[in-house]
Amino acid sequence: MLAADDDILAKAQAWKAEGRDVALATVIETWGSAPRPAGSHLVIDGEGNFLGSVSGGCVEGAVVTEAMDVIADAKPKLLEFGVADETAWRVGLSCGGRIKVYVEKVA
Repeated sequence: MLAADDDILAKAQAWKAEGRDVALATVIETWGSAPRPAGSHLVIDGEGNFLGSVSGGCVEGAVVTEAMDVIADAKPKLLEFGVADETAWRVGLSCGGRIKVYVEKVA
């Protein structure tokens, strides 16, 4: 689900206030054709609920999965997605671009 970045950050704050564990994923770099620009956010809670977008499709599913690990161990991760022959349609960007996504637990 897409939402304005202000809404996403407000939702992260609201979820924390409710006592939920929360991770924030941020697009920090793009190259070529990418679905979402740098600065785009996705907030994920400990139950896998999410709001926002860092890419869409399979990439977003992979980011949610990685965010669950970040919530569990509190260690941030830098994720990279791009086109590779074997992954373009699985967890890649079929549009030809590359993105880097930083995922961190919200304290």
